[in-house]
Amino acid sequence: MEPTQLCYDAAPDQAGREADMSMGRNMSRNMSRKLVAEAIGTFALVFAGTGAVIANDLTGGAISHVGVALSFGLVIMVMVYAVGDVSGAHFNPAVTLAFWLAKRLPGREVAPYIAVQCGAALIASALLRVLFAEHATLGATAPAGSLAQSFTLEVVLTFFLMFVILAVSTGRDTANTANTTNKASIAGLAIGATVCLGAPFGGPISGASMNPARSLGPAVISGQLAVLWLYFAAPIAGSSLAVQACKAVREPGCCS
Repeated sequence: MEPTQLCYDAAPDQAGREADMSMGRNMSRNMSRKLVAEAIGTFALVFAGTGAVIANDLTGGAISHVGVALSFGLVIMVMVYAVGDVSGAHFNPAVTLAFWLAKRLPGREVAPYIAVQCGAALIASALLRVLFAEHATLGATAPAGSLAQSFTLEVVLTFFLMFVILAVSTGRDTANTANTTNKASIAGLAIGATVCLGAPFGGPISGASMNPARSLGPAVISGQLAVLWLYFAAPIAGSSLAVQACKAVREPGCCS
């Protein structure tokens, strides 16, 4: 009877292994979907946003500074609605880090998110280089005044952007279905509007990047690397501060 007993013992083990393998495949597919969504959204942001900057320069201001701000805000809005339910629609390494600090993103997903965001930004700027070879900077961000002025402005602008993102995201509000639905319906509009609000006055001074990937793509492809550090450090600082502000004004447990 021993062989028979061994067969019965092996069946649950095999079923468990198959279940684990199936769960692993599902997790892998889910992560792949998230990364593809982040890549598409970040590519769209850099291609449309910095493309508007380039087109405005080459046409002598036909788009206008307000038009450039609208381009950034609108592309963010439509991409949030397009893939927000898939990846969370970060499109920004500073946002990804802030969501991790807010306990709304697993640590294992931080590096892959940031990698695809930066990669997509570089690809978008490389394509813009092919299309507009005559443009020197490809919409790279650079301070118009002092480094301290631009750094401070980028911290403040990113702070407000991340504060709004945390407020309208639905990750910690699953207990209230109606409120979650309402937040999801306005998330794209609120986030896009925040970008539009910051860009008109911040753009001429600091570039109103609020996003390391947005600055990375054109800076690397055009060779404008001297102040790139500022557009990494300031958005990360602003987003980190926004997490603390969210904890201060939202209900307990919103970021823990």
